[in-house]
Amino acid sequence: METATRLLRLLALLHTRATWTAPELAERLGVTTRTVRRDIARLRRLDHPVQASPGPHGGYQLGRGPELPPLVLDDREALAAVVGLRFATAGTGVGLAEAAVSALAKLERVLPDHLAERLQDVQAATVALASGPGVATDPDCLVVLAQACRRRERIRLMYRDREGTRSLRHLEPLRLVHAHWRWYLVAFDLDRDDWRTFRVDRAHAPMATGVRSVERDGPDPVDLVRAAMSVAPYDLRAIVRLHLPLAEAEATSAARFGLLEADGDTTLLRTGGNDPAWLAGYLAGLPCRVEVLEPVEVRDALRRHVERLLGADGPVPA
Repeated sequence: METATRLLRLLALLHTRATWTAPELAERLGVTTRTVRRDIARLRRLDHPVQASPGPHGGYQLGRGPELPPLVLDDREALAAVVGLRFATAGTGVGLAEAAVSALAKLERVLPDHLAERLQDVQAATVALASGPGVATDPDCLVVLAQACRRRERIRLMYRDREGTRSLRHLEPLRLVHAHWRWYLVAFDLDRDDWRTFRVDRAHAPMATGVRSVERDGPDPVDLVRAAMSVAPYDLRAIVRLHLPLAEAEATSAARFGLLEADGDTTLLRTGGNDPAWLAGYLAGLPCRVEVLEPVEVRDALRRHVERLLGADGPVPA
């Protein structure tokens, strides 16, 4: 492999992860660790801010320099970046539309012909559905939280809960989740000693502390956000058996409006709502047989809903 090509591949690897050890880089590039060290020195002479951290958990990382270093993207990364920027220009509630337009113009200008053609195919086959308003989120706040997740670094921020109460929170961020036009942060709350979800639009002035997060087993971020959105906010909570295997149930809307759990050949759905009749109407629209295990109010509401749909004179058989 030519030196210039190897340097580009090395730079691309340094962009993909916070820290790499010399043996890891050597294995990826198919060279010796001595060659890796020489190539790191070459990158530094080209003003790329490659830093080295000593110790068993240390390695090489791409630091901050006076200018944005060149990015090296493979085909899939470049296509994903352009498609993602197109969604941002359409309005995602992040407040980045103008910056997204500028970045999109720069990327599309340098796309190779074969990627430009694939992008045109995606555009021709895609139609946007405006299904709800975005929630304005401070992009600087979002960037700080994303960096803390990547670096596994503790932060502190001011947070306003749904009642409007403000409090100072000390968190160990795990992941950002984008759902239903909002951004959510999944983090370990040090003051409450538990995993919690936080709406990013309610967060203010997040600040990195420079302290690494404690290594601990974390929850599934998507499941935690789903529970926070579809179960926890409601006093009325239901457990429903869907007569579908888990893999098929995950392909229905139930995966977006509750927590799914395999139960033999069926699936348990845990969800919530403010009104038994509303929940019954939603459950009746699922593409399978449903069995309300609890509470009885939802079970009775579903029975009445089905009777109205069928125009039955008497009760629906169990």
